[in-house]
Amino acid sequence: MRNSLFLLGLVATLFSTACNTSKPTVADQPVAMEVRNLDTMTITPETNGVIDDLEGLLAEAEIPNELPVYRAAHHRTHDLLHTRLDLRFNWAEEQVIGKATLQLSPIFHPSQEVVLDAKGFEFKSIKTASGQDLKYTYGGEKQQVSITLDREYKKGESYTLVIDYTAIPAESGGSEAITSDKGLFFINPRGEEGDKPRQIWTQGETENNSRWFPTIDKPNERCTQEMYLTVDDQYVTLSNGSLVNQTKNADGTRTDYWKMDLPHAPYLFMVAIGEFDIVKDEPWNGKPVNYYMEKGWKDHAKAIYPHTREMLSFFSELTGTEYPWPKYSQIAVRDYVSGAMENTTAVIFGEFMHGTARELMDVDINEKIVAHEMFHHWFGDYVTCESWSNLTLNEGFANYSEYLWMEKKHGRDAADHHMLGERSGYFGSVQRGEPHELIWLDYDDKEQMFDAHSYNKGGSVLHMLRAYLGDAAFFASLERYLSDNKYSAVEVDELRMAFEDTTGEDLNWFFDQWFLKAGHPKLALTTGYADGKVTLTVEQTQSTDNNVPAIFRLPVDVDLYLNGSSTPRRERIWVEQRTQTFTFETSVRPDVVIFDPQHAILAQYDYTKSEEELAAQFRVAPSLVDRYLAIQRLANQDEGGSARTATYTAALQDPFYAIREMAVEVIGEEPTAEQLALIRKIAQGDPHTAPRVAALEFLALAEDETRQAAAELALQAQSYAVVAKGLEVLANVNPTAAAKAATDLEQVENDDIQVALAAIYAGAGDVSKLPFFEKQIKKADGYGAIGLLESYRILLEKGSDAQITAGIKTLTELGLNQAGSPWRRLAATKALHDWREELKEAGAPADQIATLGTAIQQIKAAETLADLKEIYQGYGN
Repeated sequence: MRNSLFLLGLVATLFSTACNTSKPTVADQPVAMEVRNLDTMTITPETNGVIDDLEGLLAEAEIPNELPVYRAAHHRTHDLLHTRLDLRFNWAEEQVIGKATLQLSPIFHPSQEVVLDAKGFEFKSIKTASGQDLKYTYGGEKQQVSITLDREYKKGESYTLVIDYTAIPAESGGSEAITSDKGLFFINPRGEEGDKPRQIWTQGETENNSRWFPTIDKPNERCTQEMYLTVDDQYVTLSNGSLVNQTKNADGTRTDYWKMDLPHAPYLFMVAIGEFDIVKDEPWNGKPVNYYMEKGWKDHAKAIYPHTREMLSFFSELTGTEYPWPKYSQIAVRDYVSGAMENTTAVIFGEFMHGTARELMDVDINEKIVAHEMFHHWFGDYVTCESWSNLTLNEGFANYSEYLWMEKKHGRDAADHHMLGERSGYFGSVQRGEPHELIWLDYDDKEQMFDAHSYNKGGSVLHMLRAYLGDAAFFASLERYLSDNKYSAVEVDELRMAFEDTTGEDLNWFFDQWFLKAGHPKLALTTGYADGKVTLTVEQTQSTDNNVPAIFRLPVDVDLYLNGSSTPRRERIWVEQRTQTFTFETSVRPDVVIFDPQHAILAQYDYTKSEEELAAQFRVAPSLVDRYLAIQRLANQDEGGSARTATYTAALQDPFYAIREMAVEVIGEEPTAEQLALIRKIAQGDPHTAPRVAALEFLALAEDETRQAAAELALQAQSYAVVAKGLEVLANVNPTAAAKAATDLEQVENDDIQVALAAIYAGAGDVSKLPFFEKQIKKADGYGAIGLLESYRILLEKGSDAQITAGIKTLTELGLNQAGSPWRRLAATKALHDWREELKEAGAPADQIATLGTAIQQIKAAETLADLKEIYQGYGN
């Protein structure tokens, strides 16, 4: 699953910094002391104070009266072998009319009772396959049905239940990852929402599929399935497995029969129903590859779901395990409550995936999410975590697939740039909250598992393991893990044993500190040179709270660059102490020392280098991370000389776009003639959007004489982001030309263009454009929503009292709508907050300020997403 960590990334970027360079306190230091029996220890003046301290600590230590929390895997008493569902749908009442035929068998002990999960059900009957009525009780906090079987069944004996029911999916909450837990969703069921399509779709993870069919709704359960879906003939259906046949019925409906012969977990069952166009790609190894497209999008299927067949081949080769399922289908639905979900053979995405090839040229998120959900078909669907505590065995691998794909398709620089973002997201989450173990056995709620630990840290830890073992051993171990555990549920020890059995090495030390302990190392590094020796001191400064190790064991390479050479001398060291100094003999002072040149270790650093060292690092170290950090750290230095100037000039010509972009952003107000020429060149036609947009912004702020020509050239670009920035720059130098261009662009349905138009209209104070805003803000999403609603707020201030009142109502409704985009809610609430603050500074009447304050308080009280709540705390009362 890919989830609301998109929003976490925003929060990390806007409201926190991932770098912590604080020095350790005394409490952080290890205590080297053996504690003996206090009754027999000899008391001396020297030891008396220590004894008093220890006795006090022991007296204050609270001895627990309860066992620690342990979120065990579900205790299986019955094995669910097969599920057949016959389903119809009451759109008007949002009900599922179902008949479930379940085949089960006792796991070990004889049993005459079985308990099923069934949330929000009305049961008509529960019978045996022969038609005998069975007694049952239903209810309780867990909403489970306990069924008394017709006799006692023993291991090896199977029995069949036939359950007639009506399911009424009821909203009862949600989480940051999954904003509603209905399990099955009716979209515009009564046709009351204008031109929004009518759809039905499901979202089972974590345990919400039991809101529409009775099952054992646990990740360590697994069964085969059949699905009979009866719908109006106008609708297309999608489910797991293969479409066997379609039967038209006399009442104008049609029944589609889907069959999955391979076992998978109940949370991976899915249904999607609606008016979709089916775009058929070429089969992959004889297996269908299809895209189910909302009307109007079929011509863009391969841009929306890029490289699908290529990824199937790549991941099959990489894992040594051919894609094991009978088909691969992808579909985007309206109002989806998560980012995407890896339902076996039928992945569901949110509508944010939609875009034309021209719109999607500026982003790589689509291909990363396609990779993420596809890799789950090996790690999550084929081999499934046995409990939610082990979720990283699903999500960590899916997260790492994004790196693997970027590395294969776009090169190591692109992959490392992606990893920088993933690690920043994890560090930011730890800064905002407490670290916990990857295998988190004492969570409060299973939904907490869907966080930057399971995803970002999980992927980073796999990257470290790959770097330590090497590619051959790493991928051979994954092949063994998949082979040994196919179609089964696993815990982390099975992953460790697959690596140990493959490599012959005891890896308990690695799995213990990275999977079973919390946190990550914080490293203070210092280097020196004297008497023909380089010294490197590594100090671990992380706090040991929350089960964070005082000492991480870190195998790491150190590269010494000598005499201007771009070929380093590499040394392998093992960091195994809280503070440790390493010595390397060399006849000359190194140009620069690179710690962990692969940049595999998940750590935060305090490592100061001189301008000359950073310049050398940029010049000779091959890693994108080294070049990126060199520019970043040079920019943070108060002063710079010729080495910094030369490095910035080189960075403007770097082969990777993010370095060129950063170089444009950090160069000051007085670039050299060579630098200015390079920036102008970037603005006029860089092959990548990001540095070109940054260069256009630079020229505008510098009031460069070429800015208008660069802006006019930008209006002809393919990238909408470049066009939008060109329009913005043109508006500052030639408003008349910008207004004409804006009119020509108003019909373009693109967020970047709409935000740029909004800024121009707000700046002009043309309240006749308010209808344009009111149309756009209803569908605004992503980071662009913030700029769009800010411009709307600015223009509203120039409107009449009636327009202002209506605008405040609109913003309030957007902020309150928990079913809407979190970005839209944030943008609306921020606009209200900024408006109120401006009124306060202007000394506006108290009643105007109070009106906005009331709206903000209503939104804060209604908000359910933790990250938004945290942001709103800064909005005052």
